[in-house]
Amino acid sequence: MRPVLLTFLLGTSLLRAADPTESDYYPIQPIPNPDKLVLEIGALTHTPDGRIFAATRRGDIFTVKNALGPDVSAATLTRYASGLHECLGLAWKGNSLYATQRPEVTRLTDENNDGRADVFETLSDQWGISGDYHEYAFGSDFDRQGNLWVALCLTGSFSSQTEYRGWALRVTPEGLTLPSVCGLRSPGGIGYNAEGDAFYTDNQGPWNGSSSLKFLKPGSFAGHPGGNDWFKVTTEIGDRPPNPNDNSRMVKERERIPTLIPPAVMLPHARIGQSPTAIICDTTGGKFGPFQNQLFVGEQCYSNISRVSLEQVNGVYQGVVIPFVEGFGSGIIGMTLTPDGKMFAGGSDRGWGSRGGKPYNLDRVVWTGKTPFEILNMKAAPDGFTLSFTAPVDPASAGNPASYAMEAWTWAYREEYGGPEVDQVTPKITAATVTPDGLGVSLRISPLTKGHVHYLNSSGVRSAAGVPLLHADAYYTLNEIPSP
Repeated sequence: MRPVLLTFLLGTSLLRAADPTESDYYPIQPIPNPDKLVLEIGALTHTPDGRIFAATRRGDIFTVKNALGPDVSAATLTRYASGLHECLGLAWKGNSLYATQRPEVTRLTDENNDGRADVFETLSDQWGISGDYHEYAFGSDFDRQGNLWVALCLTGSFSSQTEYRGWALRVTPEGLTLPSVCGLRSPGGIGYNAEGDAFYTDNQGPWNGSSSLKFLKPGSFAGHPGGNDWFKVTTEIGDRPPNPNDNSRMVKERERIPTLIPPAVMLPHARIGQSPTAIICDTTGGKFGPFQNQLFVGEQCYSNISRVSLEQVNGVYQGVVIPFVEGFGSGIIGMTLTPDGKMFAGGSDRGWGSRGGKPYNLDRVVWTGKTPFEILNMKAAPDGFTLSFTAPVDPASAGNPASYAMEAWTWAYREEYGGPEVDQVTPKITAATVTPDGLGVSLRISPLTKGHVHYLNSSGVRSAAGVPLLHADAYYTLNEIPSP
């Protein structure tokens, strides 16, 4: 029996080496909750002294201490504030916590240092609220000018019944509120890239065939006309944009609506998820692994996190989304990433349900120090795409066009809710050229279709050590094709 057992163990070892799992690199570690606090997390942030603040949809804010050490079981939760109205944004500055509630941005300060907020001050409340369930308000961290951004959902899916619903506002340090971007539908989170530009996630619905990540350029139109009546009360961002033509295409409507900016990255419905949420950028300098300056995007329905890499082509943001980590206990809504490379993510299944199966969760994700074999980046080229990898590739597999497959499609730009993938194209991969250092591949593609998502499956690629990609799927939104 010993030779058989030895053979079995060796086979198991080889199988594990050939089939790595996400937890080998980024394990999910639940934060202890012995008091069974209802942690329907809506927002998370961190402070310079190592505290994590966790706000809930039920209006509580908790302080999480001792959560950065090697043993997550040492973390503790204490109540910092209560009585807020569905807090979906947190930021720390000076000695105060800034919370975006459904009706306002509030500054909370613990003046007597007893661990609980003593002073609650309204920084901004310059938007409407009707009581409609859909009127969420998502808040950001501070931008490079010291402003907070607030992304406001519409009233329902189609209309804006109270002031600035369907807009993104900026709130200055003095409390001045600046209407900045129109055309939002149903934001799920807001954050910044490494350059400091603001982005938000919008959910599938009217004028949104699929969920997406969108650039919040001041003065721009994000695509849903439902809130544009509020141009009647603001002169901050110019004239009201024309309404889009129903059942058109985004690439076509861009030509006739000058302020319309296409989604930077489409998050294909039922492939990546169904309800994207928080956005955080890896600025840890490698403490969270090889994905420096890339974005991580939470997902409520699918209880996962995806990874996004952006670039600008012809002055327009576009890029790729790749799966990152799945298997959280509930639907992710709030996220934060500390300077030492600890990611915290939490959420709830209330309203839409989630794959996680639990009513709420608060988890930590750490990097084990092992580097997964992944597509590090995918960038557009005049005749295809260039790929970079986190480890050298096997030239035989990576240089074989048969190791890859591609599909391309878009969605109708229409008032009707959501919609199927349309205008399908099957691009042909005519060449795959490995770079001399083994860390990249150039793919020649024909045709490239402007405005389409180009889905790449690279399941035939192996690393130089013979390991398959941890995630072989990548979805690139080709808003612009680079010039030769």
